[in-house]
Amino acid sequence: MFRILAGIVLGLGLLGAGAMAYLHSGMYNVAASDDHLPLVESVLHSTMHASVSSRAEDIEVPDLDDPGMIRQGARAYEDLCTACHLKPGLDGTVLRAGLNPMPPRLAEPSHRSPAEQFWIIKHGIKMTGMPAWGETHDDAELWEMVAFLQRLPELSEQDYAASVAPEARQGVADDGHDHEHGNLLAMADATGAQGEAGEGHHDDGAADDQGADHHEEEAAAQPEDDHHDDGHDHAH
Repeated sequence: MFRILAGIVLGLGLLGAGAMAYLHSGMYNVAASDDHLPLVESVLHSTMHASVSSRAEDIEVPDLDDPGMIRQGARAYEDLCTACHLKPGLDGTVLRAGLNPMPPRLAEPSHRSPAEQFWIIKHGIKMTGMPAWGETHDDAELWEMVAFLQRLPELSEQDYAASVAPEARQGVADDGHDHEHGNLLAMADATGAQGEAGEGHHDDGAADDQGADHHEEEAAAQPEDDHHDDGHDHAH
């Protein structure tokens, strides 16, 4: 019996040592462009699901039917979430294309409870690209997002557009917190926007005329670099 137990302990020790050696060898590819091994993906997903469920059990869910909350949540979703989680009529973004794991489409029905959605929005998920919005937003704002998520799967593309239109916010009571979120979708999908903005910036009349000669002198002083003259477009 002792030999059997000793053999089991030795086997587990060797297995653990082998696993540690593998993890520290650099053999496992952590690139987002490479999918996880099926076993690793299963373990990570199960761990995440159990972690979220256990931590959301005691969260008290407020009334999510308030129209004001839903309208505010719609604007927050448009500004912060669509770049990764999409919206009706949007099939992909520059940011989403490079994420691994791929974020869920929140316009589709979810198995997550409102409490779980709140916890995820507030705390984020490690190593997924999901940020902890609770670091920059208070609970009232986060519940507004959750309120909108309850309605999102039912919305058509036209319904969604109407819900995030500026006029949809008219009449919403001032609840004392800032609803300016910044637009993550605009930043993520601004393909070529810098070039367009640059052209507009240089259309300033007198200011440009004064700086034109200076820019020409700088260009002349710089050594010629044809690194980008390689026959393909480098606009991102």
